Amino acid sequence: MNIRKGEKKDMKAVLELIQELATFEKEPHAVEVTVADLENDGFGEDPLFYTFVAEVNGNIVGIALYYYRYSTWKGKTIHLEDLIVKEDMRGSGLGFELYSKIIEQGKIDKVRRIEWAVLDWNISAIEFYQKSGAKILEDWRVAQMDEKGINEFLSKL
Repeated sequence: MNIRKGEKKDMKAVLELIQELATFEKEPHAVEVTVADLENDGFGEDPLFYTFVAEVNGNIVGIALYYYRYSTWKGKTIHLEDLIVKEDMRGSGLGFELYSKIIEQGKIDKVRRIEWAVLDWNISAIEFYQKSGAKILEDWRVAQMDEKGINEFLSKL
């Protein structure tokens, strides 16, 4: 097992893992991002995200994709967008290794918080995070506006 920073050449495998996650989360047709999007957005002059990849026998079998945010209360934070391990590699320790890399990166970057979202039905993930010392905030709700909502909102202005 090898955990390393993701590179532009890895984005095809990263997209495959994103698609696998979407299928696991019961939304297989929701992924709109492309390999070109990932390459452009993650490896330009001002990257929008960063990745760690987990390799086994030269194949990418897991990723942690994160980016920086700014909290008005805490300052610089990391948002872990996704932690994905191929289904046949779950339980192998890869997820823990990727998770540990994100926490180490937060320490290196001197962030005051690392945050992420977890689906309420993903009990194994919730238990994993709680066992690691993370708090699951049950009184907060995630709010989102998709492209259709953005367009509808703006059309009313």
